[in-house]
Amino acid sequence: MSSGNGNLKRQAARARAPIAGLPALFGGWLDPLPDFGGAVRHRLYPAADVFWLFLGQVLSADGSCREAVRRFLAGLARARGRTASPSTSAYCQARARLKTDDLAAVLFQARDKIERRAGDRFRFHGRPVKVVDGTTISMPDTLENQAAYPQTTSQKPGLGFPLFRLVAFFSLATGALLEFGCAPFRVAERTIFHHLWQRLRPNDIILADRGFCSFAELHLLKQRGVDAVMRKHQSRKNSPSLKNLGPGDRLVTWAKTNVRPEWLDLEQWRALPPTIILREITVIVTINGFRTSRIEIVTTLLDPLAFPALEFAQLYRQRWQVELDLRNIKTTLGMDILSCQSPELIHKELILHLVAYNLLRALLLKAAIASTQTPDRISFKGALDSARSWAAEIIALPRSRQPRFLKLLIVTIARDIIPLRPDRTEPRALKRRPKPYSSLTKPRRLFHELPHRGKRKSA
Repeated sequence: MSSGNGNLKRQAARARAPIAGLPALFGGWLDPLPDFGGAVRHRLYPAADVFWLFLGQVLSADGSCREAVRRFLAGLARARGRTASPSTSAYCQARARLKTDDLAAVLFQARDKIERRAGDRFRFHGRPVKVVDGTTISMPDTLENQAAYPQTTSQKPGLGFPLFRLVAFFSLATGALLEFGCAPFRVAERTIFHHLWQRLRPNDIILADRGFCSFAELHLLKQRGVDAVMRKHQSRKNSPSLKNLGPGDRLVTWAKTNVRPEWLDLEQWRALPPTIILREITVIVTINGFRTSRIEIVTTLLDPLAFPALEFAQLYRQRWQVELDLRNIKTTLGMDILSCQSPELIHKELILHLVAYNLLRALLLKAAIASTQTPDRISFKGALDSARSWAAEIIALPRSRQPRFLKLLIVTIARDIIPLRPDRTEPRALKRRPKPYSSLTKPRRLFHELPHRGKRKSA
């Protein structure tokens, strides 16, 4: 019996050899992996290998199936001295066999390990702060994708792309993605946010912009034992003051309006109290060369001694970190435009991007602890570039040298500090001009380009 187990272990080791780099780099955060659907007959692409190949595809600069297969074939030739078909068909079929629930379990396994490793570091008064925000993701224009995630009604049929909304909770302490929800573009971010409430825990603090700020959210979150810090919504006018707590700091009474949110049914709406007591903090932002701005912050944390007003200004300023986290996932990791042709694979591709993001956040957390920096001060792009380069080198090392190699990787990442540049602005403008191609104004099969395309004319 033991001999059989030994043969299985040797076969498994040989199977992992072509993709050894990433398991050596990240295996400690994901081990053991799920079986992704149970045992199947022997395949060129076993499920665990496919997971690591898919993850490598997400982490690569190219991101194509062709590159993932070529990387696998290179590892196959190195480890076993053999080759296989360069076609991507078998690999794509193997990706389709991965179960979405298993991939989600891997995502949350990495999240849990990050949160346990962070402990109480970088928290707000010892309490976890979860930052919420939403974004949109585009995907290929296929019939299946359009049916599940229709394009916006402002775009003509055949000229737009399917879209879905993504709403996520991020840890302010570590930057890790904690929870996420997605829905068609027509579904509001607040509706998706409400569906994620069941994953909140008492003692959490929600940090959000004014798009999530309303009477119902603040009251119902407080009922769950969850406090909130949000920017006051622009439609909420001045409220009656109950007590002045200091300069720009007061207790106020909010009255329930006559407008019922779409995500609340009539019975739930009627069960809400007529008024709630909140704390409003006014922050005046003055920056040389810019117009003075006024920010009103609303919170359910009412104690001015335990939570001084100045700390809320600093806390809300950190809310901008979630915009950078989303940028890291969408732009740095290339999730802005997904590539799969069906909604089922789109979901898997989405989760793999989030897994890759959390694994890089795990490296950043280790680097932050080792260097006494906060995770947001260390470059995410630098961690991604390091992971790509060092994963390729670790394959050639014996197991005995890998721990030392990984320690040097953490040191390298920790040295890549982002310069501290408060109040710096970067205009969202492009310097490089676009190519002089015509704009697609009809479905491609009906479109005819005129000879003088430099004048941007089309028929």
